[in-house]
Amino acid sequence: MGATTHLLDLQALDLAIDRLRARQHAIESGAELTAARAEADAAEARYGEHKLQLDVLDRDTTKVEHEVDSLTQKAAAEQARMASGAVANARELEAIGHEIANLRRRIADREDELLAIMERREAIEVGAAEALGVASERREHAEQVRAASSEELTSVESELSEREAERPAVVATITPETLEMYEDLRPLKKGVAAAALVDNVCQGCHEQLSAVELDHVRHAGGIPRCEHCRRILVL
Repeated sequence: MGATTHLLDLQALDLAIDRLRARQHAIESGAELTAARAEADAAEARYGEHKLQLDVLDRDTTKVEHEVDSLTQKAAAEQARMASGAVANARELEAIGHEIANLRRRIADREDELLAIMERREAIEVGAAEALGVASERREHAEQVRAASSEELTSVESELSEREAERPAVVATITPETLEMYEDLRPLKKGVAAAALVDNVCQGCHEQLSAVELDHVRHAGGIPRCEHCRRILVL
C-alpha cells in the first residue's frame, strides 16, 4: 500500500513537470510573441494605408492649387487686357468677358474640389491618428510580451530543474513492477496513470466502484486498478 501511496506523489510531480515542459515549449516556440508582433505589424500597416491616402490627397491638393493659381492669373490678365483700352472691338471685348466668366467658373469648381479634398483629408487624419495610437499600443504590447516571455522562461526553467531533481528520490520509493506499469499507462491516460480512491470513487475517471468491484480490487492481489479506466488505484 505504501508503494502506491508514494505513487500519488510521483503522479503530482510528473503532472507539474508536464505542465512546465509544455509552458517551456510554448515560450520557446515564440507563438505568443509572434502573434503579438503580427498584431502590431497589422496595426502599423493600417496606419501606413492612411498615410498613403494622405500622400495622394496632398498631391491632389498641390495639383488643384496650381490649376487655381494658373486660372486666376489668366483671369487677371484677361481682366487687365479688357480694362486697358487696348481692345476696342465690341465683339472681342464680349469674347474676353465670356472668357473671364468661364475662367471664374473653372476657378470656383477647382476651389470646391479643394474644399472636398480638405474635408476628406481631415477625416483621414482622424483615422490615421487613431491607427497610429493602436499601432503604438500593439508595438508596446509586443515588447512587453517579449520581456515577459524572457523572464517567465527563466522562471519556468528553474522550477522545471527543481521538479526534475526531486523525481529520482520519489521514484526510489516505488517498486519496479508498479513503476513500470505507471510509466506504461501514463501516455495512454493523458499523463494520469495513478488515482486515489475517495469514497469508492476513482479520482481518475470519476466513476464509482460498486461493492463487488471494490471487493475485487481489494482482494484480487497485485497492483490495484480501477475496474473502469484501468488506472492504478491508491486505496
